[in-house]
Amino acid sequence: MTFDAYLYDHVRTPRGKGKKDGKLHQASPVWLLRTLLQALQQRQKLDTSLVDDLVIGCVTPVGEQGADIARTAVLDAGWAQNVAGVTQSRFCASGLESINLAAAKVASGFERLVVAGGVESMSRWPMGSDGGAWAMDPRINNALAFIPQGVSADLIATLEGFSRGDVDAFAVQSHQRAAAARAAGHFKKSIVPVHDIAGLLLLDQDETIRPATTLESLAKLEPSFLMMGQMGFDATALRKYTTVERIHHVHHAGNSSGIVDGASLMLVGSKAGGDAAGLKPRARIRAAAVIGSEPTIMLTGPTPACQKALKQAGMSAADIDLWEINEAFATVPMKTARDLGIDLGRVNVNGGAIAMGHPLGATGCLILGTLLDELERRNLSTGCATLCVGAGMGIATIIERV
Repeated sequence: MTFDAYLYDHVRTPRGKGKKDGKLHQASPVWLLRTLLQALQQRQKLDTSLVDDLVIGCVTPVGEQGADIARTAVLDAGWAQNVAGVTQSRFCASGLESINLAAAKVASGFERLVVAGGVESMSRWPMGSDGGAWAMDPRINNALAFIPQGVSADLIATLEGFSRGDVDAFAVQSHQRAAAARAAGHFKKSIVPVHDIAGLLLLDQDETIRPATTLESLAKLEPSFLMMGQMGFDATALRKYTTVERIHHVHHAGNSSGIVDGASLMLVGSKAGGDAAGLKPRARIRAAAVIGSEPTIMLTGPTPACQKALKQAGMSAADIDLWEINEAFATVPMKTARDLGIDLGRVNVNGGAIAMGHPLGATGCLILGTLLDELERRNLSTGCATLCVGAGMGIATIIERV
């Protein structure tokens, strides 16, 4: 027997610039999770002893983010001792993977209430701090034709015919949409301000949105991945993609996802679990899927992941009201929308990671929560969140309001 998995609530921190002068730099990753866990408990008047597990995604689980930060955060937040905790990594998909794992736990009947999400403090633990054979082992690099993600994004732009002007225009729109959404208060439902241990406010809104971004300002930025390509990674890509004469390097800091700190959590449960805790469901998970894709180009996984999830749900792309396609690089949502025949007017309607940043382990949960809030605001029914994933994977989750 299987059970429906419902989404009961979503909370997130603001996203802070992922550098030492960022406003969340002094907040440890455990502190970010503690802040959200306590807010979730207070918002829902939640008896935390009813929660079975905390599932946390973290892409760089080292130092303060290591040693099963999920269990540490549960205890630090003062939650009931019986609440377990587990930390996992599916690279950039980790936050959404947490939701899907929680939903599977609930659907199986093994557990009734699970909190799931992710955290990443990129100012304190830079991307790649954990090493790993994928990037660090020369034998693996050669055998699997590894190239950095930025070069992969430029390869996609070359294959798809996306010009520098095309990707810059998408980036400008991301900032414009995010700025408009923030000004209109669209993020307030889920954002939890972060204070320091003395109670002083650190940050209460996303820090990296730049409303003044223009095509002219972006045109001044040099391509970020040209030198990497010249170091030999272009040649690696061209050996596999033989129809390409040369890679056009169009991505830079302004049309790629920002490096930020942040955390996000969602309360997932069965109907019985929600009833026992006095909770009202907001949506249910219709389908969830992961896939493996070609690892050199790496970033094309969202399309087959979405197709797999849509097939599970008995739906087509036209049945989805709103989409969240993570803006790891501008080409990712642009290509995914083209592949699925989606109007970009229904994609990332409140902006995305180009404007607000990509706190690796938290992003998947964060964009699903943003999607849920926007479906409610617009009184729409169905949404799909999807991300490209390092080493060539994709993930997608379809939700339906109840």
